[in-house]
Amino acid sequence: MNLKLKRTPGLYLVGFMASGKSTVGRHLAHRMGWSFFDLDNEIEAAEKMTIAEIFTARGEAEFRRIEGEMLRNHVRWIEHGRPAVLALGGGAFTVEANRELLSDRGITVWLDCPFDVVRCRVAEQHRGPVRPLAQDPLKFAALYDARRVHYQLADARVQIVSDDPEQTATAILSHPGLK
Repeated sequence: MNLKLKRTPGLYLVGFMASGKSTVGRHLAHRMGWSFFDLDNEIEAAEKMTIAEIFTARGEAEFRRIEGEMLRNHVRWIEHGRPAVLALGGGAFTVEANRELLSDRGITVWLDCPFDVVRCRVAEQHRGPVRPLAQDPLKFAALYDARRVHYQLADARVQIVSDDPEQTATAILSHPGLK
């Protein structure tokens, strides 16, 4: 196992919204015998509001502050011997302080999902409130392109080639960066 994972047993899944971080993360954690946490779900539970409601009521800056605090809490738990797979929100890894926090505290894995797949998945999920940053199609595409620069800074990159989370979990576990 990778020395970084031995010191701090945390796998942090990063990537654009609807890239499969939560679904793949659950499968990955199950296979590893580790805990799984979805940062967005943790925030919603703690704040008793949806992410969309937080964006509307408090703004993106306040959401990012809450997100950073929740991430720091999870990293502390992982550092104290609670191995976990953590699915970060799509924008969490774009914040330099979050990337610095995760540096040398486990492994960051970028789930690189093609934009056409992301767009279809987000459209399928719109039974409830629209994701705040996906409301304008042109801005949504520009955001996808802009965030890729940050995701490329992850320790490992896994291309999403299937909707099968087990296939992606296998690709992550067999990635040379995790050995």
